[in-house]
Amino acid sequence: METKQNSCCEPLVKKDTGVFKGILYSLFPHAFCIAFVIFSVIGSVAATSVMKEFLVIPYFFTFLVVISFLLATLSAFIYLKRAKCLCFSGLKSKWKYLTTLYLTMILINVAMFTLVFPALANINSGSILSSGVYSANTSIVVKIPCSGHASLIIDELKKNNLIGQVTFRMPNIFDIEYDSSKTSLEEIIAMDIFKTFPAIIK
Repeated sequence: METKQNSCCEPLVKKDTGVFKGILYSLFPHAFCIAFVIFSVIGSVAATSVMKEFLVIPYFFTFLVVISFLLATLSAFIYLKRAKCLCFSGLKSKWKYLTTLYLTMILINVAMFTLVFPALANINSGSILSSGVYSANTSIVVKIPCSGHASLIIDELKKNNLIGQVTFRMPNIFDIEYDSSKTSLEEIIAMDIFKTFPAIIK
C-alpha cells in the first residue's frame, strides 16, 4: 500500500492572505512618527523629547522601511518552508500570498507618506498663542527625507512664539505666518532644527 506524499505545493499551514502581515510590517517603520504626533497633540513634552532623538536622524526611517521589507521576506520564507513550497513551483503556486503581502506593504507605505503624515502634521499646526498678530507670510523648503518628519519641523517652529500658523505641503514645503516686526526669515531658518534639516526660502 502506497503512502500518500505531500506535494511540494500542498499547504501544511493555515491559509494566510498576507494582509495582516503586510499591515504590520508597513506600520513598523512609522511607529516613532506616529508616537511623536500623538504625544505632541496631548502635550507630553518628555515623551516627544524621547521621540525627537530618533526623528532627527535624517535617514533612520528609510533604514526601518528596508528592515520591514527584509522582515516581510523572512516571514514569507518561513511561510513557504512550513508549507513545503520553498521551490520554484511553490513560489508560483503561492503568488497570491506573496503579491498580497508585498502589495499591502507598498500601498500602506504610499498612503502613510502621501496622506496620513501630511494630515497628521497639520492637525496641530496652529499658533501656540491664544492670540497674536502675524504680519507676514512666507514659505520655506526644508530638506526632510520624508513627510514623516513634517510634524517634527512644525513642532520646533511652534516653539518660537513669534511664529503663528505653520502648514505643511507635500513634498517638503512649510507655509509660515510670523511677526516680521520682531523676527526675520533669516532668524527663522537659523533655528537649531535647520542645522539637521537645511531650509531655504522659497
